[in-house]
Parts: sequence; C-alpha cells; structure tokens
Amino acid sequence: QFDPDNTGYISTEKFRSLLQRHGSELDPHKLEVLLALADSNSEGRICYQDFVNLMSNKRSNSFRQAILQGNRRLCSKALLEETGLSLSQRLIRHVAYETLPREIDRKWYYDSYTCCPPPWFMITITIVAFFVYNGVVLDRFVLQVSHPLYLKNALLYHPQLRAQAWRYLTYILMHAGIEHLGLNVVLQLLVGVPLEMVHGAARISFVYLAGVVAGSLAVSVADMRAPVVGSSGGVYALVSAHLANIVMNWSGMKCQFKLLRMAVALICMSFEFGRAVWLRFHPSAYPPCPHPSFMAHLGGVMVGITLGVIILRNYEQRLQDQTLWWIFLSIYIIFVLFAIFWNIFAYSLLDLKLPPPP
Repeated sequence: QFDPDNTGYISTEKFRSLLQRHGSELDPHKLEVLLALADSNSEGRICYQDFVNLMSNKRSNSFRQAILQGNRRLCSKALLEETGLSLSQRLIRHVAYETLPREIDRKWYYDSYTCCPPPWFMITITIVAFFVYNGVVLDRFVLQVSHPLYLKNALLYHPQLRAQAWRYLTYILMHAGIEHLGLNVVLQLLVGVPLEMVHGAARISFVYLAGVVAGSLAVSVADMRAPVVGSSGGVYALVSAHLANIVMNWSGMKCQFKLLRMAVALICMSFEFGRAVWLRFHPSAYPPCPHPSFMAHLGGVMVGITLGVIILRNYEQRLQDQTLWWIFLSIYIIFVLFAIFWNIFAYSLLDLKLPPPP
C-alpha cells in the first residue's frame, strides 16, 4: 500500500506519519527504537526488511549500523529511571545494566527477554556435572588430591592417557579440593548465568567449552608431565571476557559498584590461580606424578579476551559479519591443530619421562 513501486523502501516522512498514527498500538520500547531508526536514516528512506526484523525481534546488521551511525534521540527516560517494576522486571533490568554498555541494547533486551529458554547451560553444567556426578556417582562432593581415587578415575586429563580424547573435556568434572570447587562454582554462577540470560546458551556454551579445550591443550603443550582437573579453563574464559568487555566499554557500563565488583572478581581469580600455582609445585601425594597444572587457567583467559570479547561485544549481531571474529577463530583453530599434532609427535620426539599411568 505504501510502496506501490515495490522497491522495498518507504520515505522517512511517510514512516514517521505512520508511527504517529499507530504509535499507541505499539510497545513503547519498540516505538522508541523505530523513531531512532527514522531519525538516524540519512538517505530519506526506510528499508521494509529492517522494519520486519525489528517487529519480529530480529536485528539486522544494516539496522544496527543505522542506529550506531545516526544522531538518534531517546524520547523517553532511561531504563534505570523507570519506576513501578515488579521483582522479575527489576532483575532483568539489573542483568541488562550488568552486561550491556548501550542504552538501546538494554531497552531491546528488557523488552524482548522472556526467560524462555532459561539459562539452562550454566545451571545444568554446575548442578549436574559437579554435584550430581561427584555426589551420587563417586559418593563424595570432591576428590582431594590426596584421595586414593584421585588419579584412578576416567575423567581427569593425564599425560599418559592423552589418547583418550574425552579427557580433554571431562576433566572439568573433577576438582583438586573443596576450595577449588567452591570458587569455580561461585564465579561460574555469578558471572555465567547473567551472561547466558543476555547472550543465550549457544554463545556462552561456545566460549565456555572453547576455554575448557584450550585449557587442557595448553597443559599438554606447556606442562607436559602434569595432569589437570577442574573447570577453571571455562570459568576463566567467561570471567575474563566479561571483565574485558567492561573495561573496553567503561563509560557506557552503568552497573553499580563496577570498580568494586571488578576488584572482587580479580581477587578471587588471583587467589584461585595462586593456589593452583602453589599446589603444582607442592610435593605430590603420588610421586612421580605431580599435582594438577595451572596452565588451564591461562588457556581460558586467552580464549576469553579473544573469542569471548567478540561474542559479548556484539549483542544479537551476526558473528559471521565480524572480521575480527574470523581472525580470532582462525587463531584458535590453528592452536588446536598445533596442539593435536604436538600431542601426537612431540612427546615421543622429546623422549620425556612421563609419570606412570594410574
């Protein structure tokens, strides 16, 4: 009706008149973004597909670029200033301000989030993987490094058993002590659950599992004689990505006490990492096999500040459009391939004396 030539565009004047006529029928947050789209468009016309994507809660790259480059006006008060919200609405608003640096993204998230699906990945991997397996199957919540079953389970990564590929992932189910388990669970839930609520299970699980794999592979390359246990690779990937995202968008982040929260997170990570370093060089309960390596922590951090930052920075934008994403993904794949070949050939070429298999 408004595009008789079937060009896929209508003029911004016609678009604004339609908004004024039917604005009362629209959600206030969507109306605000539609007005921002009209204000930011310098070509004098609006793409029909952008309008469809907005109304169906899909965001195209061209729409995002129009919002980023235009001089838009937010016609209502900031989300933080809205009153009369229920407890669940305040929680969603809190998560938005904890993770997103731009007001337009916060309002978009607040408007579209339905808690369906819930943040199932982080909750499942925490409750089922850590507590159900350790508590029910092993009949204890954690295996201390001095426990007889510590090296004799089929989950931890051991250099003599590196051909069993599942150990590069399943080592996250085991922990070196209750302190190790406790800190990882706290960081994983406090940081991972809000990130998954915003970015979805697919993105967050990718960052987490990429950190897990990078952690075990880093141990196999840089600390070749040591085993490894714990979920620190995945946890550190999420936390370091989140902290790096806050630093890069410091002025836009409106979360309360952000400096204090960053300091607490860094202190917890430093304490846990320092404990891992101390434990690695402490006399082992099962010589000649040393205590678990700390290199998995560093592998997770490297994944977080590369792949993780790109994923968290581009909220609801297609990653395949991002050049930097492909660069970092290529680097990660090259590292994985290098580590695989290293595991196949380097151990025999270097003639290392590995600890005996458990």
